[in-house]
Amino acid sequence: MKYLGIDLGKKRIGIALSDDSGIIAEPYIQIERRSTNSAVDEIFEIVKEKEVNRIVIGLPLLEDGNEGSMAKDVLKFKEVLETRCGLHVTTWDERFSTKAVTRVLIDADVSRKKRKNSVDKLSASFILQGYLDYIKNDQA
Repeated sequence: MKYLGIDLGKKRIGIALSDDSGIIAEPYIQIERRSTNSAVDEIFEIVKEKEVNRIVIGLPLLEDGNEGSMAKDVLKFKEVLETRCGLHVTTWDERFSTKAVTRVLIDADVSRKKRKNSVDKLSASFILQGYLDYIKNDQA
């Protein structure tokens, strides 16, 4: 089972892919978000090319667990993506993924420019790995 993870941002979208067995998530690519339709088209091409079976998108809930404006944006994007790809898109709580990844990169002394070019796809990998670990433990 091949999974694709998404960290949706206002300007950039991080994409991660799992290995074929759906155990390990790896950062894949970062795409510019010029419009929802163009971003969905790019993701659809990846889904076809990489033979993805499932999609997981990070849902940025507020600290209290409620949906803010960005979570609503993710849910709208999810609907368009499901229609275009014909796959169910699962949401995964990603409240602190970008902060966690940024902290790791800062601690590793990665420059601000390099962080900007990689944080979204690393966050997508963080989101996807969290989901993969959850379903693995749920099946055990």
